[in-house]
Amino acid sequence: MKYSRRNFLKTMSFCVPVLVPSSVLGRTCISPNNRINLGHIGVGGRGTSLLKSFLMLKNTQSVAVCDAFKDRCIDRASIIDQHYSEEFNDPLYKCCRVFSDFRDLLAQKDIDAVVIATPDHWHVPIAIAAVKAGKDVYVEKPLGVSISDNQKLRKIVHKYGAIFQYGTQQRSFYDFRFVCELVRNGYIGDLHTIYTWCAAMDSQASVFNAPGGSMVPVSVPTGFDYDMWLGPAPKTPYTIDRCTNFGTYHHYDNSLGFIAGWGAHPLDIAQWGNNTDNTAPVYYEGKGTIAEQGLFRTVDTWDFWCTYANGVRMRFINEKQALPVVQKEFKQARDHGTMFVGSEGWVAVDRSHAYASPAFLLNIKLKKDDIKLSSSLNHYQNFIDCVKSRRQPVSPIHSAVQSDIISHLCDISVRVCRPIQWDPLNEKILNDPEADRFMSRPYRNPWHR
Repeated sequence: MKYSRRNFLKTMSFCVPVLVPSSVLGRTCISPNNRINLGHIGVGGRGTSLLKSFLMLKNTQSVAVCDAFKDRCIDRASIIDQHYSEEFNDPLYKCCRVFSDFRDLLAQKDIDAVVIATPDHWHVPIAIAAVKAGKDVYVEKPLGVSISDNQKLRKIVHKYGAIFQYGTQQRSFYDFRFVCELVRNGYIGDLHTIYTWCAAMDSQASVFNAPGGSMVPVSVPTGFDYDMWLGPAPKTPYTIDRCTNFGTYHHYDNSLGFIAGWGAHPLDIAQWGNNTDNTAPVYYEGKGTIAEQGLFRTVDTWDFWCTYANGVRMRFINEKQALPVVQKEFKQARDHGTMFVGSEGWVAVDRSHAYASPAFLLNIKLKKDDIKLSSSLNHYQNFIDCVKSRRQPVSPIHSAVQSDIISHLCDISVRVCRPIQWDPLNEKILNDPEADRFMSRPYRNPWHR
C-alpha cells in the first residue's frame, strides 16, 4: 500500500496512545489505541442525535465539540464525559474539549475525523477545511447551498484522499438496499418511472412564532456567537425564529428548504436504485411556490418531472401534492418515500417497510450472480470502519453531489420559472445564463470560497 504523509499520520494515530496535557483538560486523558478520535461540529438537534449514535460505537472516542452556542457546547461535553466516565469506570473523567471556532477544533492533531451537523450553509466550507486539515468527514445532508460549492468539496475530497460519508442513512437500512437491488436486477422489469416525495415547510408551520417565521429583530442571546453562526452567509438581523433547529432549514441564506433538506433522502434512494450515482437527470420541468410571508424564502411546494439520459422519468413532489398521486397504486404511502415502477410491477420503500406489487417480489432471494449493493447495517459504524480501512463508505462523495444537484436544479427552475437542461458530463446548465448564476453564491467577508 502506498502511504502519503496523511495516511502515515492516521496510521500512527491508531498505534500510539494520544496524551492530552492535563493543564488543558483538567487531567490526563488516554484514548485507547484502537479507537478513532472524533470531533463534533454543530451539536444542535441533529448534531446531538449523531453524537449519541457515535457514542454507542466501541471503536471511536468523541473528544471535542464545537458550536456557536456556548451553553450547548458545555452541555454536550458533559454528556460525552458522563458516557466515558461510566464506560471507563472513572468518576474523574473530564476530557472532552469545547470550542466555539471550528478552526481551533480542526487544529487538534489527535482528532482523526469530524462529524459536521451545522446549519446547511456551513456544511461544505467546514468539510473543506477539515479535509485540508487531514480529517475524514461525516457530513449531514443536504450537502451545500450551491452546486459549485459541492463540486469544490468533491475535488478536495479526491485530492486529499479523505473518507467522506454523507448523512443519507437510509442506505444503511436493509429495506432500502433490498428494494434498490430488486430494481437494479430487473425484478420489476424495465424501470420507466420513479416517484420521490417528502414533507415541505408546512409540516413545521406550528413551531414558528409567526407565519413563515418572525421577522422582528431581537437581541442576540448571551453566549451565542451569531456572527460565527452566519459565517459566509449574508449579515441579517437576528430574530426569534432565525437560528432554531427548524428555522435553519428554511431561510434561503443558509439552506434550500425541505426540497433539499428532506428531499435528499428519497432522491438518494432513487439514484441508488436507478444506478445513477455518477450522474443526474438531464431535463427538469415543473412548478413550485416560494413562501411570500415571513422570514423564509425557500421553495415551499414543488412538483417536478426529471428525465434521465437513460429515459427513466422521476417525479419529485412535496408530500401533500404527492400522496393523491402515488396512493392510486401505493395505498400505504405516507409522508415520504421512493417508488420504482417497471414494466412488470413496482416496489416502494419508506422508513416503515418495503412494499411491492405483485407482493411476491418482497420474497425474492437474490441469485449468486445478481448485483449486490454495498452492505451496511449501521451508517455510523460504516463510516468508522472505512476511516480505518480506507475503503469507500456506503454514501460516498460522488453520490452526495449528484443527488444534491437534483434539488438545486429543481430550486433554480422554480426561481427562473422555466425548465432546466443539464449537461451531466460537464455539469453545466445549458443555454440559460440567468439560471447559471444560481450555480454559485458569494461569501461574506472575511470568508471566501
